[in-house]
Amino acid sequence: MARTAPASAAPGASEERETSRNMRGLNALWPFLKPYRGLLLASLCALVLTAGVSLTLPLAVRRVVDNFRTGADALLDQYFLAALGIAALLALGTGLRYALVTRLGERVVSDIRKAVFDRVLGMSPAFFENIMTGEVLSRITTDTTLIQSVLGSSASIALRNMLIFLGGLVLMLLTSVKLTGLVLLLVPAVIVPIMTLGRRLRRISRENQDWIAASSGNAGETLGAVQTVQAFTHEAQSRAGFAEMTETAYQVSLRRITTRALMTVIIIFLVFTGVVGVLWIGANDVRGGAMSEGTLIQFVIYSVMVAGSVAALSEIWGELQRAAGATERLVELLNATDTVHDPEVAKTLAQPVRGAIRFDDVHFTYPARPGMPALDGVTLDIAPGETVAFVGPSGAGKTTVIQMILRFYAPQRGRILFDGVPLEDMDRAAFRRHLALVPQDPVIFAASARDNIRFGRPDASDAEVEAAARAAAAHDFIAALPEGYDAWLGERGVMLSGGQKQRIAIARAILRDAPVLLLDEATSALDAESEGAVQRAVEMLSQGRTTLIVAHRLATVKKADRIVVMEAGRIVAVGSHDALVAEGGLYARLARMQFTDGATAA
Repeated sequence: MARTAPASAAPGASEERETSRNMRGLNALWPFLKPYRGLLLASLCALVLTAGVSLTLPLAVRRVVDNFRTGADALLDQYFLAALGIAALLALGTGLRYALVTRLGERVVSDIRKAVFDRVLGMSPAFFENIMTGEVLSRITTDTTLIQSVLGSSASIALRNMLIFLGGLVLMLLTSVKLTGLVLLLVPAVIVPIMTLGRRLRRISRENQDWIAASSGNAGETLGAVQTVQAFTHEAQSRAGFAEMTETAYQVSLRRITTRALMTVIIIFLVFTGVVGVLWIGANDVRGGAMSEGTLIQFVIYSVMVAGSVAALSEIWGELQRAAGATERLVELLNATDTVHDPEVAKTLAQPVRGAIRFDDVHFTYPARPGMPALDGVTLDIAPGETVAFVGPSGAGKTTVIQMILRFYAPQRGRILFDGVPLEDMDRAAFRRHLALVPQDPVIFAASARDNIRFGRPDASDAEVEAAARAAAAHDFIAALPEGYDAWLGERGVMLSGGQKQRIAIARAILRDAPVLLLDEATSALDAESEGAVQRAVEMLSQGRTTLIVAHRLATVKKADRIVVMEAGRIVAVGSHDALVAEGGLYARLARMQFTDGATAA
């Protein structure tokens, strides 16, 4: 099965980022560093201290060498003691720098992870139509790990080597202008491969991360549907698909490693070749009496330090390139535009909330299905406390009605009002507190049965949780579990049957005790006995509440105050069960297929 490059790695995308942002992508980290300016300043001070101390060591070595034969023993001992003190100060400063910088990196990365998760968690479902959950998780984990490596290590090492490079260059000039001039002739030869190969390395690093994210998304999707994969004996194809994407990521990483290794080889060879040449010239100057042995050794040490700093910078440059790409990917999530957003000044619902809902000429098309209206001019008034059922063939727009009430999506035309207030004028979290949902595919978290039910109202007592479970006909099977309400249900509720999952979801909605109840195929996975028990619970629960029921099985909606029949995104009929059967339209045809008495009535 052929695989194409991930969308984010499409040709041109990486190149556009390369030319427009380059290393400036790391600037996006400043808002996260800003709250910790004190820690950042302390880290910089420790970094400057260690760099400065490192640069004083060659001075001590020069004095020792020049005074080794002619200097007094006491003076020579002082030079050695001074060198020992410098070494101790260097060790202390380095340890302090590591502690401060590592702490700063851990703190900032934790903040980035929280910020990205907070942003993604609030995005509407339309956002997840264009990006896989596995890729989002890859960005939160893999990309932030790269940034953590840079902030906690690479950045400080890069700055320290930059200071050593600049300081060492100045001290080289003070030591010998002639030899320093010869060394500087090598600079263009070193800079060119850094710039040329560096750009290529950044492009490859970005592609590498894209493939890693794509393989993570593929793995997450496959493992999330592992039972379906196994049921259709699709393991071989799934393994092959994941292996191909992982192998592609590996091949791209080989290109990255090769490029970085080539850059390191070229730079180190050029730098140290220059150092050897300069050392040869300096040795001739010492022989001719133009320079002392200590001065030459001092210059050589500075040359080695400068060369070492350049070599280190060439390696760290690749890490910074990767971190810049990772930062861009995280910033994409933080700056992602949501099709649904809250107003700057939100209106509030009058208390107590009544639960009146109005659809006013609502038109909506899913972003992933342009040209196929999901709702086409829907106008409907639902009175407080009314039970309204939505029926119709698959794709008629029933579930879309529920999603629009929850404001998972915003209509392209028309508006939806809750107690007379347009949904777009309210904060989503504020009005959703007054809604309770039982989705078509019940969501069970990897937690206990008690915690899963309490998800509907976190402050509920154990007695209230148990009462909700009894009302949803879930108490008996929960009590039969080895640890009862404290039993671990496993990821996605793998320990439960489909009907048991649905009853947990219904108990969660019952516990929420909201004025509006939304039931999307709430009893589709229940057996006849459980369905009857849940229907009685729903009938009791719906008293005094606005209840919207989406169902294919008409037995669950016969007692609704009104039944809304939908087809192709439009409302084609509204009425009671008996009236709609007598009308002889779409509802009557559905009824004939499900009820023998429906056929007689028709």
